[in-house]
Amino acid sequence: MSCCLLDFGRVQELRQVREFLFPKHNSAGPEEEKTQAENELTWDDSDWGSWENPDGKEVGAQAEEEEQQQSAPWLQDCGLSLSPCSDLLVIARERKAAFLSAKWRTDESGQEEMTLAVTWSGTLSAEEGECISSVICIPLASQKRSSTGRPDWTCIVVGFSSGYSGVLLLAQLLHEDPVLRLKCRTYEIPRHPGVTEQHEELSILYPAALVTIDGFSLFQSLRACRNQVAKAAAAGSDVIQPPPLAYKKWGLQDMDTITDHSSIGITTLSVFDQMKNASILGGFHASVKGSPPAMSQYITVGGGPYTGFYYAIEGSSQPLLSHVALAVASKLTSALFSAASGWLGWKSKNEEESVQKQKPKVEPATALPVRFGLPDSRRHGESICLSPCNTMAGVTDDFGRVTLLDVARGIAIRMWKGYRDAQLGWVQVSEARGERDLATSPSMPRRHAQFLVIYAPRRGILEVWGIQHGPRVGAFTVGKHCRLLYAGHRLMGVNSVTSQGWQIHTQQVCLFDPVNGALRAVTVPFHLALSDKKSERAKDMHLLKRLTTLLRSREALESLLSNKTAPVSCLTNVTRALLASLKEQDPEAVDESLLQFCSSQLKLLQLYTDVQLLHTPDTSPTEPEHPSFSGIEEDLARVGPVLQRYKEMNSRPCVSFAQDSSGPLPVRTFLSQLEWVNGELRVIKQPDTDWTQLGSFLFWGCLSGQSPLQRVCETLQESGISPQQLLSLLLSVWLNKEKDVLKCPDAVSHLHTLLSTLSSMKGAVDESWDGQCVSPWWQQVRTACVQSESSAAALLAALVAHRVAKNAITRLAESKFQEWECVSLELEQWAVCIKQLEDVLALQTLLCLPSPQGSTGGAVTRCSVKTLLESGRGGAADCVSKLIFRQGVSPDLLRDILQRRGENEPTQQPAQQGGKEKLEEELEFLAIFYWRNIKQSWMTFRLFLSLQVGQYLEWSVEFLKMISNPHIQLGVSAMMWQTFIVKWFSAAAFLMEKVGKAPKDRLCRRDVGMGDAAVRSFLGSFTVDFTEVWGGAEGPVSIVELTLDQRSVHYPLVQHHCVLASLLHATMTFSLRLKPLSLFDSKGKNAFFRDLSSIQLLPSGDMDPTLVAVRQEVNTDILRRHLVCELYNQGLDLRAEEVMMEVQDKDVLGSQLLVLTGQRLSFSLLHSQSQTKPNMELLARLPPTLCTWLKAMDPSELRCPSVPLSQSSQLINKVIEMLPENHAQYSLALHLLEAVDSLHEEP
Repeated sequence: MSCCLLDFGRVQELRQVREFLFPKHNSAGPEEEKTQAENELTWDDSDWGSWENPDGKEVGAQAEEEEQQQSAPWLQDCGLSLSPCSDLLVIARERKAAFLSAKWRTDESGQEEMTLAVTWSGTLSAEEGECISSVICIPLASQKRSSTGRPDWTCIVVGFSSGYSGVLLLAQLLHEDPVLRLKCRTYEIPRHPGVTEQHEELSILYPAALVTIDGFSLFQSLRACRNQVAKAAAAGSDVIQPPPLAYKKWGLQDMDTITDHSSIGITTLSVFDQMKNASILGGFHASVKGSPPAMSQYITVGGGPYTGFYYAIEGSSQPLLSHVALAVASKLTSALFSAASGWLGWKSKNEEESVQKQKPKVEPATALPVRFGLPDSRRHGESICLSPCNTMAGVTDDFGRVTLLDVARGIAIRMWKGYRDAQLGWVQVSEARGERDLATSPSMPRRHAQFLVIYAPRRGILEVWGIQHGPRVGAFTVGKHCRLLYAGHRLMGVNSVTSQGWQIHTQQVCLFDPVNGALRAVTVPFHLALSDKKSERAKDMHLLKRLTTLLRSREALESLLSNKTAPVSCLTNVTRALLASLKEQDPEAVDESLLQFCSSQLKLLQLYTDVQLLHTPDTSPTEPEHPSFSGIEEDLARVGPVLQRYKEMNSRPCVSFAQDSSGPLPVRTFLSQLEWVNGELRVIKQPDTDWTQLGSFLFWGCLSGQSPLQRVCETLQESGISPQQLLSLLLSVWLNKEKDVLKCPDAVSHLHTLLSTLSSMKGAVDESWDGQCVSPWWQQVRTACVQSESSAAALLAALVAHRVAKNAITRLAESKFQEWECVSLELEQWAVCIKQLEDVLALQTLLCLPSPQGSTGGAVTRCSVKTLLESGRGGAADCVSKLIFRQGVSPDLLRDILQRRGENEPTQQPAQQGGKEKLEEELEFLAIFYWRNIKQSWMTFRLFLSLQVGQYLEWSVEFLKMISNPHIQLGVSAMMWQTFIVKWFSAAAFLMEKVGKAPKDRLCRRDVGMGDAAVRSFLGSFTVDFTEVWGGAEGPVSIVELTLDQRSVHYPLVQHHCVLASLLHATMTFSLRLKPLSLFDSKGKNAFFRDLSSIQLLPSGDMDPTLVAVRQEVNTDILRRHLVCELYNQGLDLRAEEVMMEVQDKDVLGSQLLVLTGQRLSFSLLHSQSQTKPNMELLARLPPTLCTWLKAMDPSELRCPSVPLSQSSQLINKVIEMLPENHAQYSLALHLLEAVDSLHEEP
């Protein structure tokens, strides 16, 4: 029970922060970088070296110099501020700053650890040439009723050398001198009645002025700015008008230099002190007011005098209202939060320049003379740190002294020496509840103790001192380059009303070590403030009280039993001794619940010890056990092939975690899962409890053949556990350790023995049970197997349990009915269950197939009998269809598999083949094993429903053709039309009607939901195949699930849509310019996109002259040019020359054929496998323009790229004849002709 340093967080990326703030330190060579790579923080905790003796350094010791440079105290040159909630750290230097936010991660031991990682880094500046002089983090409390004391968000206040003080949302120029120090005072609950509540405020110190901003005004302004910025960003507006700030500005007089300050708050003098001050200041005839005035007290440190005390009478100066100059009005906008520019509203550039040229008005300061001070002409104060209760303050100076001030009396009461460059902090500790007798004095407030924390960087020591004249209660050796972080405030925005019920947890003092990035909190117990230097008696009394309170309750034993490192023998001895002690005491004075708890835990510990001893390997010879195992070999031989296939599929390596590895069950886990209730040992049932560990501890040794089965079962039966719970534990370990079960060859025989033994226990099977009713005991086994997703283990357990149940029923029947054959309802239940499990195992074997190479993969779909029954009649077919869709099985392959299954059953042999062959074999095996449950029509129907997306529509139609029942074909087609086809079809038709041509890819994706290539394929599949499906659907109407509920289609309406589909497909294929719906009359337009079973008025056979004229407007020359290009693309040049004679627009055709010739030449020069040296020389001699053009060609668009050069030469001659001499591509064609002729002349 002494002081300690506890790690509560760690700073990451400290090396990157240092390199960002100190760019000159990044000039390390490769050797040094290799050495630094071993440590992420690139810091050395060595001493300062020979800084006091520079002459002792050897000449040429470059390694030592580099080491000293790396270990230089760079953190001392930065401005640091840690939020009191420890969720934000700011490190700033000159114009740069880095913000680090808290994150939680799991370390190697599995424990949660808080880390601070960089979330933003950049440059902060309001004016050119200025730098950051001070920074502070202020967490703002949440105003929600559901808040529990955590901050809503954290404000970062930054002071600059130009006088600006900026935060996240606003910037303000309150004085035109550099900002020296920023400090904040927040609300503290008064500990004594009559103590004045202190108002929250933010104080800003300048060289000769002090500005105090009212905390309530600042809190409201920050909240308003944050809300208005969010609203302005959402509305797209840049105009934000925050409320004004209320502040007071004091001109500090009568001090030569000021380096730091502390705002004590409002104080009221006693009547005697008031009369004394009036007499000193006003003389004998001074008048004294009846009530002492309230004054705000400020303490400054510096020089001339060393410490100054200022008092500002309330009401002597009215608060100033300053309109907030937002960060958007200056360069501070982009510098402060360039990363947040997405939600902060910025002004235009011209507005920024105009506002920046006009500096805001600076209000004059109200003169405030010093009341008194501590004069010391040679001493210069460096910093002051106020205690949490505002009664004392610690001051450091340039003489290496630490002075303790009494704030109320204005005197120095203690001084420490030998602490040069010291850093101070305070720790306030309250007395723990229950340590004082609240019954005798319930109204007495809790006592508080304060300790001063001093960090001496020169000595590398951290000390904790009792106040006021207390001893040193703690000392720690730390690094010499650490920083002591003390905020001095808590959450802003808290008051006496909102703080009710809150548990505000904030760090008071912490030490930041840059060597390893650790954040350590200083923890001091309260009792160290109660006695003298030794403090031994207070510590012993404190421990005695806590132990006495702890031992009187049940918590002591529970905490001991929950210890994960205590051995079971120790726990047993302690529990036995405590139980004996309780029995020796007076029964009336002993807690009965504690006595029962000790007795039950002792029994559990004894059971744990007995089972553990039984599972311990015994070297003594024992007689081997030969269990009765007759009758099950036939079942295992029948399911052996599918079990072997399942084992091969699940033998692939997988990821495992350390905590999942099998090991001895901890005793605390054993005790937490068992309890004694009314003299019976029960397993604790909880929703999230995993019984696998407990079951493995009890039964896995028996299943693996390492433990005596009969002795284990006898021990468990004597412990009082019910057979039903033992059965649940056995099934849990069997079903959850499937891989281990399949690896153990004798596991099935041992399971048979265990089930037989458990079934023979008293209370397992009801004595009144006969074979004509369902036994709850065996129903429990069936329920576990049906719900399990471990298909192989469930099937083996069902086979074994079926055999045990059949033997029991046979014995029962022989004892009652000697001459009658036993027909049992229980055996029928087992027959159904085993057949279901066999089917699920075959299906699960198929689902374990690995994903094809190049696909995204994913977790293997696990199924069970329960999930398949809940998914309906098509559940199994749905699982298979999804797998085939994921594997990319073509309809032809599936048709061949089903045909082979219909002809004959192939021999079953293990497959050691590729992916497709393995899939084909597994599908064929599934068809053999699963044929009685999945009919061809249902499987193909499910496959069709799985493959109805756009790019698989052609496959979907092929799968639909495989359905032999025409009624199902009709129903599926109608459902597809109503659900999917009509939406895509109508969207494509209306889009073409709107744009009047074949739409581009962007429009197709926007309106239809697929690209132009997918739309073209969709329309082609729809045109060619769907008419055949609907045309063949005839026959009487019957009800077969949902598909057979569809009505018959109106075939002329289907033909009408087929005409439109052909027209749309031609438009997309040939890029025609037309409006397809305009080619139909009003009757034809109204009939489109209707229900195919409805009767619509269709166009007659007579042609409307107007429509005929519109249809004749189709440009046939486009089709001829397209045909010529396609013929040349196929290498049919002679056929293309014949069609070319009918083309009218030769210029367009010449440009199209020029591109095709370029693709042929590009293939010959750049993409051909037989590239020769002459070809490369020819490519080098080509003009740069032609060479670049050839490289841009894509020969993959050619269906026949290998064309003789003679044909290409003739083609380019045709192109030159078509193109006029003034054509833009005429010169390119001439160059292309020369290249082809040169290539043709090469041997």
